[in-house]
Amino acid sequence: MVVILGAVGVLAAVLIGFTMAGGEAHSLVHPSEFVTIGGASFGALVIGSPKKVIIDLFKGVLGLMKGSPFNKGMASDLLKLMYGLARSVKQDGVLGLEAHVGSPDQSNLFAQAPKVKGNHHLKHFVCEAFALLIDGKPTAEQLTAWLEEEIKVTEREHHAASGALAKMADSLPGFGIVAAVLGIVVTMQAIGGPVEEIGHKVGAALVGTFLGILMAYGFIAPLAARMEAVGEQEAVFLRSVVAGVVAVSEGISPRDVVTRARRVLSTDLRPTQAELKAIFG
Repeated sequence: MVVILGAVGVLAAVLIGFTMAGGEAHSLVHPSEFVTIGGASFGALVIGSPKKVIIDLFKGVLGLMKGSPFNKGMASDLLKLMYGLARSVKQDGVLGLEAHVGSPDQSNLFAQAPKVKGNHHLKHFVCEAFALLIDGKPTAEQLTAWLEEEIKVTEREHHAASGALAKMADSLPGFGIVAAVLGIVVTMQAIGGPVEEIGHKVGAALVGTFLGILMAYGFIAPLAARMEAVGEQEAVFLRSVVAGVVAVSEGISPRDVVTRARRVLSTDLRPTQAELKAIFG
């Protein structure tokens, strides 16, 4: 929602400023310019990006429309889940984890953390991380190293998608110039016609440059930056899981497990002491 409001704000500011200067908004509407710039930039994206990157990019952009899922509610659910899993280990040993991480959709602990359960990547990472405790007795250093490798893969995939979007933003001003040049070519074909017609065609050509720059710096580049920020937020949550799993492997109390995991989260996402009491029950 924030992304949509921001985009509307950018567009409104441009249109209001244009009309205040005496322009007419309808003079900026030239479908041929949108087709040229949008089609060329999308084609360049397809040429330069593997299929997975394109799929991740579109999923990421659609996700941005809903807002980042990595908020304070998600943080509280994650800590509640890790507290429950840590208690399960204390009561039933590491084998007690199998019923939860092996079938998270049927687990009562995951059911109490709906935001984590509803996020495929985070749910999968939690299950994979705690499953390492069932498979053997890795040291804290081994757990950290193995899980950091997983996080680096996630970060690399996020960066590939946001990087492709950033490159698309970089190309848009150039495609705007292409559209403008094509507009000038059309204008030259009508050079012997009425002055009004020539003026209209020159204006349409200039709109191509305008649209390329506006789309690049007003929409696509900010989207790429936002997608990169969401990727960084996800990495913070994953590292919080790592801290919790390592703490469980060391045999400390469930409360201390939550405390360690909480320290990794950003200060604006950490549950307050009153909220922690609700997590501890």
